[in-house]
Amino acid sequence: MLKKHLVAIGLLLSLCCLILATFYYPGGSQADKNAIGFDWANNYLCNLFNEKAVNGAYNPARFMAITGMFLLCVSIALFFINFSKKISIKRDANIIRYTGIGAMCCTFLLITPYHDAMTIFASTFGLLTLFYISVYTFMSKLTFLKYLSALCLIILYLNNYIYYTQQGLAWLPILQKISLLTLITWLLSLEYVTTKEDFLKKA
Repeated sequence: MLKKHLVAIGLLLSLCCLILATFYYPGGSQADKNAIGFDWANNYLCNLFNEKAVNGAYNPARFMAITGMFLLCVSIALFFINFSKKISIKRDANIIRYTGIGAMCCTFLLITPYHDAMTIFASTFGLLTLFYISVYTFMSKLTFLKYLSALCLIILYLNNYIYYTQQGLAWLPILQKISLLTLITWLLSLEYVTTKEDFLKKA
């Protein structure tokens, strides 16, 4: 029973850790370097991982935030493994599994000084994995998940567009959190609602 719900449990714990970390963040954001505390509208989640906050103070939220990120990446990697088992075409299953795991490894490394480089690898591997999952979802009869897949991809691509073009950057912290919640909703829906039979049509 526990094994069946590992992805959901891991994601829930990761969100709890990340939210808890925001209460310990000293302050400073892209809008105001001298602000006090975590500003959900202007702070990025990655601000929680730095040794020092944007305002220059020591960041006691770091350990809790890193724990949350670790749980998040492991849980999503486990989802990719589980979902790949529902795909009958071995090549596609392997792409979903291994690019998904690669994306999560790179995502966890966002906490390191190599944040910018890891962002490129994480987004490349991640979007490729999600694209493959979306193709199978669109070919299924799961209408609700088709709309959810499209919404998730649009938000994630918009997130990447703003990050790389720097246009509308003021909205990125909010969009980042919307992206995360939308992604988690989508993955949990795929985890619990779909079966191998839903994706046999392409084989």
